Amino acid sequence: MASQDWFEKDFYATLGVPQDADADQIKKAYRKLARKHHPDKNPGDAAAEQKFKDIGEANAVLSDPAQREEYDAMRQMARGGARFTAGAGGPGGGAGGFEDIFSAFGGGGGGSRVRFDTGGGSPYGGYGEDADINDILSQMFGGSAGGGAYAGGGQRGYAGYGAPRGPRKGADVEAATSLPFRDAVEGSTVSLRTAEGRTINARIPAGVKDGQKIRLRGKGQPGEPGAAAGDLLLTVSVLPHPVFGREGNDLTVELPVTFAEATLGATVPVPTLDGGSVKVRIAPGTPSGRVLRVKGRGVKGKKSTGNLLAKVHVVVPETLSDKAREAVETLRTEAGDADPRAELAEKAKA
Repeated sequence: MASQDWFEKDFYATLGVPQDADADQIKKAYRKLARKHHPDKNPGDAAAEQKFKDIGEANAVLSDPAQREEYDAMRQMARGGARFTAGAGGPGGGAGGFEDIFSAFGGGGGGSRVRFDTGGGSPYGGYGEDADINDILSQMFGGSAGGGAYAGGGQRGYAGYGAPRGPRKGADVEAATSLPFRDAVEGSTVSLRTAEGRTINARIPAGVKDGQKIRLRGKGQPGEPGAAAGDLLLTVSVLPHPVFGREGNDLTVELPVTFAEATLGATVPVPTLDGGSVKVRIAPGTPSGRVLRVKGRGVKGKKSTGNLLAKVHVVVPETLSDKAREAVETLRTEAGDADPRAELAEKAKA
């Protein structure tokens, strides 16, 4: 059930949005104000902290369709959109409106009856024909509409208008966080600060991807007594790594090798994400761009683990000694008229 102090609060004004604002407008306004008044940006500022709590409360209500509908109904009643009048007990007496729904409180047909009168053209006032009488009664009597006194004594639903609704689950909350590359691959626990000042410790599963949105059950707004809390919808941004990249569940790395290693063959170490290394064999005549696969050294997925893909990059020396230059010139002479670009030229003509 809605908090009784909703009558005194204008959540639309708190977020600076019109009453017909859609969900996207409300979300944008909340995020902008939350960043501005966050306690971490305003240490020791009690006014900013209170503003931060107020906008958090406003967002929790207006971002939840059910709570927003209930809040709007209460505001309509507070503005005088509905009133209660006492009318004559007979069928023809008194003002129009819901027909004698409270007649049981008058002790029978002969006494004074309480009638619901909108004072307007529609007998349903600001609620519309789809209004839930249980919600209206819950606002009037401060409790569930499912039980109350009736003529003849005892307890039951109000004139058969329905059973009481159960306690409402807490609203879902959206948040964002950034993770180092290694933490995203291996999994991590992060601490988040909510708009109400709560601290949430959230476990990020291993293998989360950049931009991925994960749902953390029970980490959202608290529910009404007896109801579950909402969920936290967390969007994760993964920071880049200076050495490693990622393709699905495979890790990638550029592997520099010397001209001699690529030409004659060699065994060289490749770094791994855990800080260690593995050795790979460079076959004689390996060109730049060839990818060497190291199985099982990638990202651990639900069903399998990815691989480490080492892409060979042949490093050409920028300076040569006289002896090294002589050796390269000899190599060029031995190669003769071989043209490595001949195939490229033929394909370009096709």
